[in-house]
Amino acid sequence: MKIAVLPGDGIGPEIVAEAIAVLDTIGKRFGHEFHFDFRLTGGSAIDKMGVPLPDETLKAAQEADAVLLGAVGGPKWDVIDYALRPERALLGLREKLGLYVNLRPAKCYSILADASTLKREVVDGTDILVIRELTGGIYFGQPRGISKNETCEIGINTEVYTTPEIVRIAKVAFELARGRRKQVTSVDKANVLESSALWRKVVIQVHKEYPDVTLSHLYVDNCAMQLIRNPKQFDVIVTTNLFGDILSDEAAMLTGSIGMLPSASLGERDGRRRAMYEPIHGSAPDIAGKDMANPIATILSAAMMLKMTFGLDQEAGVIEDAVLAVLNEGYRTADIYSEGTTKIGTKEMGRRIVEKMSAVTL
Repeated sequence: MKIAVLPGDGIGPEIVAEAIAVLDTIGKRFGHEFHFDFRLTGGSAIDKMGVPLPDETLKAAQEADAVLLGAVGGPKWDVIDYALRPERALLGLREKLGLYVNLRPAKCYSILADASTLKREVVDGTDILVIRELTGGIYFGQPRGISKNETCEIGINTEVYTTPEIVRIAKVAFELARGRRKQVTSVDKANVLESSALWRKVVIQVHKEYPDVTLSHLYVDNCAMQLIRNPKQFDVIVTTNLFGDILSDEAAMLTGSIGMLPSASLGERDGRRRAMYEPIHGSAPDIAGKDMANPIATILSAAMMLKMTFGLDQEAGVIEDAVLAVLNEGYRTADIYSEGTTKIGTKEMGRRIVEKMSAVTL
């Protein structure tokens, strides 16, 4: 099993190191052999190679069974041209690997409900899967750019969706909902955006193939409000690239910290299934190198990889159980710390999770 490892920038190398330790432990306990191919991406690649996504990094990602990504970006690179910024590596990987669907689960562990800024009774029991379309919409639409006229500069981005793009993401949502509570909420802005009007029309058409799943629709502004008011009403949320980017971060904070949330980006290119796994948080350069970052989102992303790419459900369950066991013992990184718990660093959190995994009787 070949995994392209892209640690990236900021806290990326620290959190990825703990996920690799977890995968190494799984390999030893279950007799699997993981081959890790470490490559530069994002700002670290810019510094050494002049581009955010070097050809050799892309080639490694294309040849791997899966990609494990840390985080990219930081203020250091905010002054360079948009086309060369670290975030372009993410867009390039998504496009070149054909990763059109982003799965972002937001589950509130009961033991962490008090870490949320909302009341326990509001968030406890929240279990949402946000499905974000990943290769269309305003992030990829043309024309785009910054131009000038006689009086000012003009920034242009274009929101574009085609029927096939909407059909395939809707099918993913309905299929995954069948394995959950069979509820899909499609989020758009169909009252003012033509692209959203098409989105809603196509989702309704696709829904006819899934009569056992309930479909509802919300405008994005109402959905943002409802996520705070009553998050437990949601099961699966399917939405566009831009709206999914925003709403999934909002949903993450319901759980107590964005440092807890994994993600999977899935797709197909050249007749081969592709997948990239990463935490949904950023590079957090302010705490980079301070042993403060929460590695759990990256560790759980590795668990998603085992389950979704390699079909290793038992192994993924061992990781998830170990994470919960450490949390139940009261250990916390700074982002989820509260009075009465024990604050530990990135490395110690990873070590304790590995320790729990090693103690499991198979």
